[in-house]
Amino acid sequence: MHIESLKMFCDLAETESFTKTAQLNTVTQSAVSQQIGSLETHFSSQLIERSKKKFRLTREGQLLYEHGKRILHYHESLISRLREMENQVSGTIRLSTIYSIGLHELPLPLKKYLKIHPQVNVHVSYRRANQVYEDVRGNVSDVGLVAFPVKHAELETVSLRKDRLILICHPRHPFTKQKRIPIPSLAGQKVIGFEPDLPTRKAIDKILKDHGVQARYAMEFDNIETVKRAVEIDAGVSIVPLSTIAQEIANKSLALLEFEDGEYFRPIAAIYRRRKVLSPALKEFLATLRGN
Repeated sequence: MHIESLKMFCDLAETESFTKTAQLNTVTQSAVSQQIGSLETHFSSQLIERSKKKFRLTREGQLLYEHGKRILHYHESLISRLREMENQVSGTIRLSTIYSIGLHELPLPLKKYLKIHPQVNVHVSYRRANQVYEDVRGNVSDVGLVAFPVKHAELETVSLRKDRLILICHPRHPFTKQKRIPIPSLAGQKVIGFEPDLPTRKAIDKILKDHGVQARYAMEFDNIETVKRAVEIDAGVSIVPLSTIAQEIANKSLALLEFEDGEYFRPIAAIYRRRKVLSPALKEFLATLRGN
């Protein structure tokens, strides 16, 4: 039995998908099936219940998964310690991130990291917030980047920074005649927002509600770029993280306004699986994200 076969089986148990397991291991689905078949031959046991219903491990498969994870943990710990002893930072980091962080917060630290550690491969996937959590919990990604992090028993959270929330509007919008905007002024305004299930949208709704404002959403989108494009055509105003609009402010395609009522922030964090063995590459990456 090879360690690669055991890893592939554990990946399959966690993702419950031959397609995702194949992608994780850079092989074909047929290769995954062959490796699982080899393990079943090796242990003389059926490990997966083969039916058209929901993916399910047999009792033998569950036992192999539980012990296999321990074996992989010790193997990863050994590799990590050997690399630390050699001061070697290499390997692959699988990263899932929400759009706004991936497009506007990640590029600078990632560029800095890869300049120092060119031998590390960083694979970035742009996902919705709930999918980032699923990727990390399912071991599809080593680390995730999220806003307004939610505590979870299976996950560690590393706070990175806070991004100020501001109001944006069309440069010719009447709001631009004011230096600061009272939040109650948004009552009755057409608002361009994120989709209701996104953490940033929920936080914005709470800010508005706390000031007695029931938002009148004209459009709702799942990513920051589409939100900005809608505001640029004067379809409404929006509340967004400051870091996401640098280019539009420079081009004067959007106007930025601060709130009169106070400052509001969007916390950003990295998440990874609790008890995960952090490779030297991943430790250095998290340190770079923290600005260390």
